Amino acid sequence: MAATPASSSSSSSSPLHIVVFPWLAFGHIIPFLELSKRLARRGLAVTFVSTRRNADRLGAIPPALSTHLRVVPLDLPAVDGLADGAESTADVPPEKVGLLKKAFDGLAAPFASLVAEAACATGGVAAASSKFSRKPDWIILDFAQNWIWPIAEEHEIPCAIFSIFPAAMVAFVGPKQENLAHRRTKAEDYMVPPPWIPFPSTVAYRRRHEAKWVAAGFRPNASGVSDSDRFWQSERPSCRLIICRSCPEAEPRLFPLLTKLFAKPVVPAGLLMPPSVDDDDVGVYTATSDQSFTPAMKWLDDQPDRSIIYVALGSEAPLTQDQVRELAHGLELSGVRFLWALRPPSWHADSDTVGTVLPNGFELRVAPRGVISARWVPQLHVLAHRAVGGFLTHCGWSSIFESLRFALPLVLLPLFADQGLGVQALPARDIGVEVARNDADGSFRRDDVAAAVRRVMVEEEGKTLARRAKELRDILGDKQRQEVYLDELVSYLQCYK
Repeated sequence: MAATPASSSSSSSSPLHIVVFPWLAFGHIIPFLELSKRLARRGLAVTFVSTRRNADRLGAIPPALSTHLRVVPLDLPAVDGLADGAESTADVPPEKVGLLKKAFDGLAAPFASLVAEAACATGGVAAASSKFSRKPDWIILDFAQNWIWPIAEEHEIPCAIFSIFPAAMVAFVGPKQENLAHRRTKAEDYMVPPPWIPFPSTVAYRRRHEAKWVAAGFRPNASGVSDSDRFWQSERPSCRLIICRSCPEAEPRLFPLLTKLFAKPVVPAGLLMPPSVDDDDVGVYTATSDQSFTPAMKWLDDQPDRSIIYVALGSEAPLTQDQVRELAHGLELSGVRFLWALRPPSWHADSDTVGTVLPNGFELRVAPRGVISARWVPQLHVLAHRAVGGFLTHCGWSSIFESLRFALPLVLLPLFADQGLGVQALPARDIGVEVARNDADGSFRRDDVAAAVRRVMVEEEGKTLARRAKELRDILGDKQRQEVYLDELVSYLQCYK
């Protein structure tokens, strides 16, 4: 996407210039972009940085924001073992994400050059070769850029970490000093709340397979650096704020605790709920221009109200073939109508067809009550459809918020990352049913999938869950309060620069 020029004035009357730079995962890129749009609407000059291919994947910047929001692409360096064109976690298998981080670290030099060129601007006019409009007033970065701090410090640019995870995840990781004082050396240590949370808490990974996954984030990966060490660089003085995609209504008591633990303001950005489906700013949320989904949408139009469970486990779900087949058999056994967004990742050998991962004859047996879409699904449009009455989800923070917009009860199948915590951070257990799992390896059986789906979609319990989802939506979906959090964030950026 072409960059759109922004104001080059650097006078004291100019709006703040914020550089926003997410990690290379669309679960990060989309909320970072949403935050960028919200800041741009408030008159700030925002430069969104990503790699060239990821920038091309974004929807067009809404015309109303084009004078305030611009996109600057960087070329991702090649790394041995990483395929050409692999520029996001959706492009690589899980075992190669460490190599993607190694390539990401190679962006340090080109990013430093951009900052230096902008900092050398004279007379309020940026250097002709600079892609930045002017020297940034802030850099809002992700957990992964441990190499940005010396760049920012050289040019005296304050930074803020933006956590797209629940505040519970930040509390679970905790500051480095507390981790040194209370070392976690085995899986069991991650299955209980950390000792630096002084009040009763559910902030823990309850299952051993989840605990093993998160424990790996505290060890060096193929990039040579652990994810925790990357994040702990935010404890430097140049990091003046930690911003969380959350709010006190969602996670009470955590914001004051985090501010104390990290000795700097930890502030909410609000939930950054996705736009309405008829909003011109829907962009990457829907991709409605893809006509390949039209037949599935027409099928939805023919279904009874609230009869469909939508199944989507994210574009990067680390499901094994056995798990996909157990899920398929579970949907078949449930007898419930379903729409399943099943997109094998782009790195999968058979990414062009789902038939290779589904049980033999499955699609014929479930027709016409079940539809499998192997292409991009406009998720907001599906969740908003009158025929959809539930959502089987991996419990990503974004997916929970999207379901809440439409007060849908959930079938919960957390897979990795923050998803186990996300279920517990919100009162999500009160708006959904979790699929029973094997604690040791995370496996699940078709009978347990079918039982959870029927509890939400067929049994009386589903009506109670839907009512609770609406009550929670009414609390967390207060648009005026959510806008106040963003206004307060802008005030922090003004005061702490």
